[in-house]
Amino acid sequence: MLAKVGSFILVGIDPHPCEVEVDVAHRGLEKTTVVGLAQAAVKESIERVKRAIINTGYAFPGHALLVNLAPAEVKKEGAALDLPMAIGILRGTNFLANDRHKDYLIAGELALDGRLRKIKGALSLALLAREQKRRGVILPEENAREAAVVEGVEVYPVATLSQAVSFLNEQLPLEPYELDGEAYQASRLSPALDFADVRGQEAVKRAITIAAAGSHNLLMVGPPGTGKTMLAQRMPGILPPLSREESLETTRIYSALGLLPPGVALMDERPVRTPHHSATAQALIGGGSIPRPGEVSLAHHGILFLDELPEFQRYVLEMLRQPLEGGEVTVARVHGSIRFPAKFMLVAAMNPTPSGYNSDNPKAREKYLAKLSGPLLDRIDIHVEVPAVPYRELTSRQAGTDSATMRKQVAQARQVQAKRFGDGGTSNARMDSRQLKKFADLSDACLLLMKQAMDELGLSARAYDKVRRVARTIADLEGTESIQEHHVAEAVQYRLLDRKF
Repeated sequence: MLAKVGSFILVGIDPHPCEVEVDVAHRGLEKTTVVGLAQAAVKESIERVKRAIINTGYAFPGHALLVNLAPAEVKKEGAALDLPMAIGILRGTNFLANDRHKDYLIAGELALDGRLRKIKGALSLALLAREQKRRGVILPEENAREAAVVEGVEVYPVATLSQAVSFLNEQLPLEPYELDGEAYQASRLSPALDFADVRGQEAVKRAITIAAAGSHNLLMVGPPGTGKTMLAQRMPGILPPLSREESLETTRIYSALGLLPPGVALMDERPVRTPHHSATAQALIGGGSIPRPGEVSLAHHGILFLDELPEFQRYVLEMLRQPLEGGEVTVARVHGSIRFPAKFMLVAAMNPTPSGYNSDNPKAREKYLAKLSGPLLDRIDIHVEVPAVPYRELTSRQAGTDSATMRKQVAQARQVQAKRFGDGGTSNARMDSRQLKKFADLSDACLLLMKQAMDELGLSARAYDKVRRVARTIADLEGTESIQEHHVAEAVQYRLLDRKF
């Protein structure tokens, strides 16, 4: 008897439908074959499925058994196809009395005793079920919360194979899983760090406020012990929470990799990724024989913090140029190209010289800075110097600017941008040429100032546009409709490395 069960596979982070076809013969020697470009882990799973069926109390077919995973030209990996294979086998041997399973997409990893274990990509599974207009999904209990955030899809969590069979045979009534109100918010694992803890560095805090307000890339340059890492660690606390659409996009990436924190249904805080400078290109950008997203995609709608920037391998840093410009990563393979979203704020920190201090000779400083290419620096909107903190400021009892003040300024500027662009997702840093012409038009006095800056600093055309974007954000923070000369002057001051620091 032939049975067909709907399931899914992940190609990158995108869900693709996978139909599990099971043909149970009633003659011939006992032999089980899995076809359909299944990877080793999927082929091996048939033995796990067999023992789970037997240990649950059902009979496994004693004749030839063929399992086909369609479409056959797409590689299959992971253990999520265990449950649909088991359901197909039981339907082919009439342990399932109806075709009710066709109303659902089914996924789950089986243990040898028939228990169901957590899978990756449950959110994507629910999104695919909604797209295909299925009634709902059947999956492990541990995945119920993340799948339930998708509206219009019934989520039926099951703990064991026997429970899934009883539900499909209409012997066990189950209610669709529903989230409580708190489940939409990711609980903070630790309290947010406050900028008030950082002594001095008020000029740097100003630059950070501008960067956060317009989602601009930021590079901090200064000797060790000046607070660069402390400042970067506090940036998430002043960023606005993720919108509903941004939450779904970000959560889908973490769900596909199995990285969602326990009990979290939907991420509402912007992710922060801090890869070590020994990270490979594949770890940072993504890739592999079966492409997976890297750190830039895990930082989608959040912050990618690269400490000791020149210590990263140069060819790895050069790969950042595409996502910084286009907001996505394209991984090309023989069988096709896969795109991963990668809209993030780059926050980087570095010392001015290999020893960390400015006292080295100029040649050593220039050689160290030469590790960063001009095209990469062009894509970083704000370069700011983080000087050593004077003793007087270090021991002062007067608190500096705190996170609450900075957060309020950022929120106001973001509201202005949301009203300006209409979609609520575009920021000043991502204005295209048409939007720049419309919203960052410069007066004659500003144009004269820009001409002087370009002549003296040798700014590129890209750097020119970066200055205009930053000036637009400064004007938004000030609540000014048009860009003024002092906005442009301040934005030019943030092209530190263009002045060959």
